[in-house]
Amino acid sequence: MTHVTEHPLVRGGRSAALATACVRGGVAAGLGLGALAVLVIAAWISSPYPDSGAGGALHLAAGLWLLAHGVDLVRTDTLSGLPAPLGVVPMLLVALPVWLVHRAARDTLDAGDEGDRPRPSTSAAVAAVAGGYLLVAAATVAYSESGPLPADLTTAGLWLPAVVVGAAGAGAWTALGRPMPGQRQAAAALRAMGLGLVTLLGGGAVAAAVSLALHARQAQAAYTGLVGEWSGSVSVLLLALALLPNMAVWGAAYGLGPGFTLGTGATATPLGLAGDPAVPPFPLLAALPAEGRGTWIHWAVVAVPLAAAVLQGRRVGRSAGTWTARDTALTALGAAWGCGAAVAVLAAAAGGPLGTGRLAAFGPVWWQAGAATVLWGACVGVPVSLGVRAWGRRALRPMRKQKQKPVPVPVVAGAESGAMDAPAPSPALSPAPAVLKRLLSGLVPAPGAVPPPAPSASGAGQTQPHDSGTAPEPAPARVGSDAGSGPGADLDPDGDRYGDPYGGRYTDPYDDSGFEPYDYLPAAWEPAAPPPPAPPAPSAD
Repeated sequence: MTHVTEHPLVRGGRSAALATACVRGGVAAGLGLGALAVLVIAAWISSPYPDSGAGGALHLAAGLWLLAHGVDLVRTDTLSGLPAPLGVVPMLLVALPVWLVHRAARDTLDAGDEGDRPRPSTSAAVAAVAGGYLLVAAATVAYSESGPLPADLTTAGLWLPAVVVGAAGAGAWTALGRPMPGQRQAAAALRAMGLGLVTLLGGGAVAAAVSLALHARQAQAAYTGLVGEWSGSVSVLLLALALLPNMAVWGAAYGLGPGFTLGTGATATPLGLAGDPAVPPFPLLAALPAEGRGTWIHWAVVAVPLAAAVLQGRRVGRSAGTWTARDTALTALGAAWGCGAAVAVLAAAAGGPLGTGRLAAFGPVWWQAGAATVLWGACVGVPVSLGVRAWGRRALRPMRKQKQKPVPVPVVAGAESGAMDAPAPSPALSPAPAVLKRLLSGLVPAPGAVPPPAPSASGAGQTQPHDSGTAPEPAPARVGSDAGSGPGADLDPDGDRYGDPYGGRYTDPYDDSGFEPYDYLPAAWEPAAPPPPAPPAPSAD
């Protein structure tokens, strides 16, 4: 019988899976580009005075799509005739291409669970998705060269692959279940870094929103001066919404200390606005602080990085219950460095040039914002983590001492012989202390000791006189509360009274009619008596 084996490509092998991943990446790029193209063409159609035809609208859509990946554009139609760079990225636009690449990589690794198609490796899936996406991006860069907003080739070669590969890697990480590093310190540093970054950006957004609310009249005046027809109003409103994440990053950089630049000759910090700012008319820029020295309202923004550093250190300290102080400090410092790197990347994307001359620098400086984040984490986060760790260990120390406190084992008089070598009885199986003391001291005589005679009926603790040739009659046992009530009744070798909860020495403690007292109670650890020797067998004769 002949077995027919299908080719791996026919069955959908690894090569077909990689080809599918590459196609997924290209489709993700096409979807993002098409969405922006539809939006721009709709605005062009609704505009009563379009400046160019459909070709210009498509070139504008291609430029916006590249700008969303961090690629700087070059404006050629300026008043001076000199090309001017445009590097401020509307960060809300970045969410669309990043989510599409993330979903493509995630679906590529999840597709292996459906049917018999094998799943490619993680690195191969990321490379295939990113490769398919970058092929479409390269064609878009080439297409933008013939339009009014060509792409800067330097930033296109740096930022575009970095954004695509990072988003694809995040999608693969999601498909694998978002695993954390195996080392506990690295995982704790990543979690603390994420908490600090979210707190910093959230506080920056709140600070920017409060400032914009305080300058609402100036923002409304700038908005009214820019818009004309309803299509212009919608365009300006959409651009302002796309720049809202940039405001959060600007607010975070302002609270960190370095602030941001408003042109090459002006810097805004919590201490005040120094220099001559070059600010174009835009509604969001109305939230900038006024010129002059800062007041307590501006200084209050410093609470944002302080809270972020405290929460970051607290998260590390709560995870460092059993770590050493050195490991805790290094983990908090690693979280500070990771948060600083993330802030530096975001600051570089939120700012950039808006033209030549004085507008060549606009927004936060990336290396200053990143360095300030690291300093806040090192100066505040590390001591907080060590303090939280010390407080947690202080709270657990009494519990550990209570758990490790040894249970005292009573030493019973008269059981010295062989009792010290025996294992201690289990607390769950041992009798009450008074009963154990009574049994071992009263019923188990010490070696060579003679039990005292029973007390007389008079209760004086003295024996009755008798002749040397006759044995004395034992006194009747007393039952109840009268037993052992005399001054010499039931005394142990140490001379103290047992309390006599059951009556006399040989009385039945449980009112059992068949009770028989033992004059010797063998211990569990003593060897049993040897069996008697067998009688000799009778002889054969």
